[in-house]
Amino acid sequence: MEMNEGKDLRWFDVKNVPEGYIFSKENRPQNLDSPVSDSIPVIDLEKTPIEAIFKASQEFGFFYVINHGVPEKTTNDAINVMKEFFNMPSKDRSGVVLNSKNWIYINSTDFEKDGVYLWRENLKHPCRPLEECIPQWPQEPTRYQEIIAAYIVEIQKLSLRILEMICKGLGLDPGFFNGKSEVQILSTGFYPPCPDPTLTLGILAHQDPSLITLLYQGGLAGLQVLKDGEWINVGAIPNAFVVNIGNQLEIISNGKFKSVLHRVVNSKHETRRSIATFVNPSLDCIIEPAKVLINELEPARYEASKYKDFIGRNKSFGDHTTALLNATPSDNQA
Repeated sequence: MEMNEGKDLRWFDVKNVPEGYIFSKENRPQNLDSPVSDSIPVIDLEKTPIEAIFKASQEFGFFYVINHGVPEKTTNDAINVMKEFFNMPSKDRSGVVLNSKNWIYINSTDFEKDGVYLWRENLKHPCRPLEECIPQWPQEPTRYQEIIAAYIVEIQKLSLRILEMICKGLGLDPGFFNGKSEVQILSTGFYPPCPDPTLTLGILAHQDPSLITLLYQGGLAGLQVLKDGEWINVGAIPNAFVVNIGNQLEIISNGKFKSVLHRVVNSKHETRRSIATFVNPSLDCIIEPAKVLINELEPARYEASKYKDFIGRNKSFGDHTTALLNATPSDNQA
């Protein structure tokens, strides 16, 4: 197990799971030892993926993308600088947080659900407007700002590319998402080895309140998706991203696409690090079913709503909600 500079024991350096991290029997993870599912679509973006993305968004709400154009060096640098951040002494991580209101470092005991803590640490911060956000990010490690800024630029390009394919698949006008999408939040997870992963969770079951979320898993599994009432294990394909459909895209598609429940489980022997980027509408953007998808046979299934009002009403996003509401200045336009 990792230790703080090899000197001090950290909260996860224990032989047994502390009581405060043990979930009730009905909420504990299942199928930890089940094989990784081979049914989740793997979509090669160098080919013609529009039909494949449409089908995956309908049937799963999740898919991998490969040959996506993000340089491997960019993803490796990003996951490595996150490793450096979480390896810093806890006093250094927490001390920096106190100097900024716009990003949040969460230790394992800073967030709880029904009195139980998650087996993880987390760092999240806003990414838009990028040039204004960069100086507010962690200054340690020293290369953090440069590396994560380069990562966000690549994710923005990839997200627009994927959304444009979704646009074509749905029959929407080209550029439909140009004024409705931005890489708004970056959230990184640190999931250290757990003495008994059957008792704990890394992230609670939830849906994402985004358009889409792009997840880089750093080569280690741990993500589970609810499919047909059963939790299935999502593997970690090297240099691939997991893309999942968020609530806002479900609304825009008028229910053709589904935002599905997912969660993170822990490992007994491995440390998992992941980077999730939430591609959201701006807070004042009005989200509603696309007009071209509405007719007498297919009436609107969702009411129009400002994005900030939607996330304000839906508190099931756990510790993401406050960060989303504080993610962008109030005068941002859709």
